[in-house]
Order: sequence, then C-alpha cells, then structure tokens
Amino acid sequence: MAVLLCMGAAAPKKPAPIKVLLITGDDVGAHPWREISETTREILVGSGKFDVKVSEDPLILESATALKGYDAIVFTIYTAKYAAEKRSLPAQAQENLLNYVKSGKGFFVQHLATASFPEWDQFGKLCGRKWVMKTSGHGPRSVFESKIVDQEHPITKGLSNFTTDDELYAKLQGNEDIQVLVTADSDWSKKTEPLVFVKSYGSGRVVHNAYGHDRKALITPNVQKIIIRGTEWAATGKVTE
Repeated sequence: MAVLLCMGAAAPKKPAPIKVLLITGDDVGAHPWREISETTREILVGSGKFDVKVSEDPLILESATALKGYDAIVFTIYTAKYAAEKRSLPAQAQENLLNYVKSGKGFFVQHLATASFPEWDQFGKLCGRKWVMKTSGHGPRSVFESKIVDQEHPITKGLSNFTTDDELYAKLQGNEDIQVLVTADSDWSKKTEPLVFVKSYGSGRVVHNAYGHDRKALITPNVQKIIIRGTEWAATGKVTE
C-alpha cells in the first residue's frame, strides 16, 4: 500500500517563471541592438527559468502599474537619442524605475546601457558605475582573459577564469559601493577593470554586466551563465541550479 501511495503522489510543482521586462532599442548604429536583445532573451528563455517580455521603448517605465508585474528589469542598450539630445526620461518614469528597484525588485544593466540618460545622475548611481562619453573607453576589440575575483557570490560561485572576444570596458565612472565579481586587465587604461559587479539599491538588487558588444560576445559560456544567474539573483536574491 505504501508503494501504491508513493507512485500516486503528485510530481514536485515546477517553480513559477521569473517575470522579466527586457528594455532595448534606439542605438543609432553603435551596436547591433536588436541582435543583442534577441540573444539576451534567447539566453534567458533557454534556461527555462524566465518569462521575458521585450519592450523597445523605455517610456514603458512611465507606467508603475505595468512594472508591478515583473520581478526584474533587464536594460540592454544605450538610448542614444536621449543622450544626443541631452534629455532624460520623463520625471514619472524616473521615479517609477527607482521606486521599483527600491521596493525589492531587480535591475540588470548590460554593456553600454549605463551611458543612457547622462543628465540623470541617479541613473548612474543605480548602475553603480556608468559609461561617460569621452572619459570611459576601451582598446580594440580582442580576446582577453577575465578573472573571477569573488568565488563565494551566488552569481560566480564555481565559475573559472575565462576568455572572451569582446570590448574590455574601462574607466567607468562613479563612487558607489559595489561588490566586484569579475575583472580584466585593460591594456588601454593600464588598470584592472571591474566588468561584473553588484550592489544594493534600497531593498532591491542591481547587477552590472559590462560584457555584450554583440551576439558573439554574449554566447561565451560564462557570460551566458552570468546573465542567467545575474538576472535570477537580481530578481530573487538567490541562484538555483
């Protein structure tokens, strides 16, 4: 009888997918932005952990009601139009994004997306470090080694140093407290640069991933793991294997 009861027991319930809003678009030629967003979405959905909606308009941030349905925002691309016009998001969108993260949600920002909204200081603080035009930079795209410098954080636990073909971002600006997970030595800046790091923002969690110039860069196995683990950690505060 015990065996029959065991055989008839329900299978463990699969966890509900993590709801992600991926915001992209408006790159004006600096990057293959649709390729980047589609590859990032492919990586997340392929993990089986996420339900991802893509928006090509950052003004979706004007609706606090719309944001409530998501566990994390993934912001993948530099909004060049805003930067060129030296304008920022509408005040309501700014307030909604900051309140969203402060309330305990996640924010994952990738590659040049931190250069968006240069006139909005709080956005740079949210990102921890930001790309500043004519100050930040990188040498020629190349294959370089990245070093895992925090083996205990859930995002990088168990990962080994790796090589990738990408732009090695350097001289990102800011003085917020950050916890650095991955670094690389830049020939351009002559310094060791933080490429993946995390920070708290209110009750929320922020992950900054400086990799991701194009699909080739994004499909590096450890970069994929950082995107999957980083988004899950930003959304939930933990990483499940």
